[in-house]
Amino acid sequence: MNTSPRTTVPPSRILIVDDDADLLELLSMRLVSAGFEVESAGSADAAIKSLDMRRPQLVITDMQMHGMDGMALFEHIHKSFPALPVIMLTAHGTIPDAVSATQRGLFGYLTKPFDSGVLLDHIARALQFSSAATPSGADNWRANIITQSGAMEDVLSKAKLVAEGDASVLIRGDSGTGKELLARAIHNASQRSQRQFVALNCAAIPEQLLESELFGHTKGAFTGAVRDHKGLFQSAIGGTIFLDEIGDMPLTLQSKLLRVLQEKQVTPVGSTQAIPLDVRIISATHRDLKAEIAAGNFREDIYYRLNVVELVMPPLSQRREDIPLLAMYFLSMLSEKYNRKINGFSLEAMETLIRAPWPGNVRQLLNVVEQSVVLCTTPLISSVLVQHTIHQEEGMLVSLEEGKKRFERDYLIRILKITEGNVTQAAKLSKRNRTEFYKLLQKHQLDPSLIRQSQNLPT
Repeated sequence: MNTSPRTTVPPSRILIVDDDADLLELLSMRLVSAGFEVESAGSADAAIKSLDMRRPQLVITDMQMHGMDGMALFEHIHKSFPALPVIMLTAHGTIPDAVSATQRGLFGYLTKPFDSGVLLDHIARALQFSSAATPSGADNWRANIITQSGAMEDVLSKAKLVAEGDASVLIRGDSGTGKELLARAIHNASQRSQRQFVALNCAAIPEQLLESELFGHTKGAFTGAVRDHKGLFQSAIGGTIFLDEIGDMPLTLQSKLLRVLQEKQVTPVGSTQAIPLDVRIISATHRDLKAEIAAGNFREDIYYRLNVVELVMPPLSQRREDIPLLAMYFLSMLSEKYNRKINGFSLEAMETLIRAPWPGNVRQLLNVVEQSVVLCTTPLISSVLVQHTIHQEEGMLVSLEEGKKRFERDYLIRILKITEGNVTQAAKLSKRNRTEFYKLLQKHQLDPSLIRQSQNLPT
């Protein structure tokens, strides 16, 4: 049984805006009874002031109000907080305006009078897509980790405790899960936060250069060493060194790293003078290090030196509630980078993102959103575009059933082109009887006459 402490999630905060005091009170009572924290505003101006002071997870506003109306309020919110969902309450006469607003990023609208169950369903869906609130000052150490996942909150609560000490930490997790972000968060929460955080990917540096990069070298230590070089361990003195993909470090270098860990000092290549070290070590790997030890690829003694505390990053497939948050965050960042005016994802597109397998985790999600932003020509990113970019990211890998279906359809098209749309000849070439061949054509919705027309052939 998992006995890890769980962070208590506070109720979602909703801002409701209406200039009708009676309706405002009634809606507030409904939402409070449903378990939400509610703030109310009697005008759009009051709502804007409230947003400046405290950001909710959702805004529900009436469309027709005195002064600034709901549409103008939505435009202000969408410009200032593009990931904050807004639900509009409309009268029948204003439905066209609300429909138009959905193309510019409005999450949804309800016509008056509305059923409480329908309202709560809209709220539940909107909160799923809501971006995380701006972290408070006490949470700045984890500001770059966007999550509302219980699994990630467990990891972060442990990371906060670990940060208070100086023990070595090993972060395990698949590629693309954000291991370096967690390492930086631990550094930010520690007493070393004002000193250097130095990161090295052990798999990205050639073996012959890795020792010099870690420990430094003196001038003339080897061919090409034209000056003294201070290694990463020296650069990190007083701070934190992050050794990513430690499982890919060569065995010969592992023994030298062990000596550094044991003696808490480093000797540059070509030098006889040891330099004392005051460094916190965080390492990470996507490999099963116990299996690597059994295979003779990783030293057991260094494993226990590095793995004083172990943290495990969950894959994106185990924190799907974070996908809308991450996708909207990436969209906002990348829209600005590429100077694109994109308001969001269609509901179908977001559902596609949530259902996708994500073998490449958060890094793959970032790539998919970036491709979608670059290729998008509409205010909302469509599900078709998302599906295309996901397939591109995964090398067009699909399920076996889907692969068979695509092959069969492509085969039928090719053989119809070869026979110039003659079904009898196509059936013979494919070694199928005519009836069976026609069934295949119907299954894939293929019309032989279109082949003949495209080649200007008589029927």
